[in-house]
Amino acid sequence: MATAVRLSLAPVAAIAHLSSSSAGRIRASSVMATTTSTPAVIVGGGRVGRMLQSLGDGRDVLVGRGQPVPAEFEGPILVCTRNDDLEAVLASTPPSRWNDLVFFQNGMLEPWLESKGLGDADQVLAYFAVSKLGEDPVDGKTDTNPEGLTAAYGKWASAVAARLHGGGLSCKVLEKEAFQKQMLEKLIWISAFMLVGARHPGATIGVVEKEYRSEVASLIAELASAAAAEKQLTFEEGMEDRLCAYSRAVAHFPTAVKEFKWRNGYFYSLSEKALAGGRSDPCPLHTAWLKELRII
Repeated sequence: MATAVRLSLAPVAAIAHLSSSSAGRIRASSVMATTTSTPAVIVGGGRVGRMLQSLGDGRDVLVGRGQPVPAEFEGPILVCTRNDDLEAVLASTPPSRWNDLVFFQNGMLEPWLESKGLGDADQVLAYFAVSKLGEDPVDGKTDTNPEGLTAAYGKWASAVAARLHGGGLSCKVLEKEAFQKQMLEKLIWISAFMLVGARHPGATIGVVEKEYRSEVASLIAELASAAAAEKQLTFEEGMEDRLCAYSRAVAHFPTAVKEFKWRNGYFYSLSEKALAGGRSDPCPLHTAWLKELRII
């Protein structure tokens, strides 16, 4: 019997809220799915969790505050809580169901997942937005990626994509390496743009992209190089252009360095590891600006 743990059911952190000029609003209630939705357990009754439930066919189970995840329910477990609530989610989920967890969180989850024996867990990189509880979702598309950026990985990826497609939202199903690259790009985006913006009080994402392009470009290049070396992968050409295109889609977003452990903290950990090993800092600009803002 799983232990009931109090969960904070705030919506998934840092999901992009896209402007109407660059993204289409989808009326989930008026779009009929072309295939039967795979029933799911949905953990988190916030904006994203409720939206995903609205795209189902009525057979989903919504897990609320303090409720355990049912052991006997077959199907995906869509985790739509804040990153800091993940420990509580695991504690409320029977270990026999852990391989059905699908994580919708942003940021660098890999170290945490690996520490729990979940290194190959299903994940969704969500670029859609739900501005208020009960409102229709807005799909995220940019001028460099008009097909949409949302992506899913893992054994339940096709089921998640089908659910989103049924609601008129885009979602690609990717293999591990392709998903990891896209996840890292979004991590680089949020770490770079938020840090540069924090250096210029009041700057929105759009202001950073327009007025501080050289600063953010230098930081993007530095973080991308460090991530590529650490993960031994090669990013596709044109990352700066892709990330700036996304920034134009969310130009009204405010900037602030938040959820350090899950975002900028990953790159700072690479710096700490290198320095401890007698090597040079792979992210000197990032480290200097974190110190400038007294974040470290």
